[in-house]
Amino acid sequence: GLLLFPAQSQGLLEYFDGPVGQVIRLPLEVVASLDQAVADSWSRYVALQGVAEENQLLRQDMEWLRGENNRLREQAAATQRLTALLQFKEQASAAMVAAQVIGRDATNRYRSVILNKGEHDGIHPDMGVVTPAGVVGRVVKTTGGTSVVLLMTDPNNAIAGLIQRTRDEGIVEGTPQGHVRLKYIPMLSGVTEGDRVVTSGLVGGFPRGLAIGTITGIDKEEGALFQTAELKPEVDVDHVEEVLVIQLPQGSPSGSDAKNGGDVTP
Repeated sequence: GLLLFPAQSQGLLEYFDGPVGQVIRLPLEVVASLDQAVADSWSRYVALQGVAEENQLLRQDMEWLRGENNRLREQAAATQRLTALLQFKEQASAAMVAAQVIGRDATNRYRSVILNKGEHDGIHPDMGVVTPAGVVGRVVKTTGGTSVVLLMTDPNNAIAGLIQRTRDEGIVEGTPQGHVRLKYIPMLSGVTEGDRVVTSGLVGGFPRGLAIGTITGIDKEEGALFQTAELKPEVDVDHVEEVLVIQLPQGSPSGSDAKNGGDVTP
């Protein structure tokens, strides 16, 4: 009948078009939505696989760049320290040998460091060791290629010191706690906190005027013959990496002794 009567069949189909289309459209839209969702999810999964691989490569590049950055920073810091050492060496009035700290005392019996220079480089016991900031310690033992430096914080070390403002002299030595103090200050001295202490240049392997530290406290006991002052060292000797060993302090008694002894090569 639908085939024989096209006009009537067209009207009938138009009549059923609305409700039938509504019923059929819903599942078709659901299927289409699911298909689109699956396609999108698959595309994102494929894309994420590539992103994960790319992220892994980027992470490896970042680790390498971080290590390279740390290496370059360390080189820059070492270059700055060595530049300061060379400038100080050129301006100093004494012959000096630059050396690097290659070891520290592992027994904790002494506060000392080991240098990579020794007798073959003209270094001998009792020579002073400094940085551009100030005094580090004194050489106490040498071999052909190494030296042992007793730090100024060791109780067995003693350096002749001078209070810049009052011109009073004393002996700088370490304490068992790793601090530094200035002993044998005259009782009548007007020393105060904040006064700077430098090497006196009278004895030992240091020329006059090298910075030692700043007075942070004064101990004046009743009935004592001398005062004692606590010092804050100019150099953090526990973290020093490069130093200068004073070979010939010109114009100082120690320099004259070394020169006359013939043990030091200018």
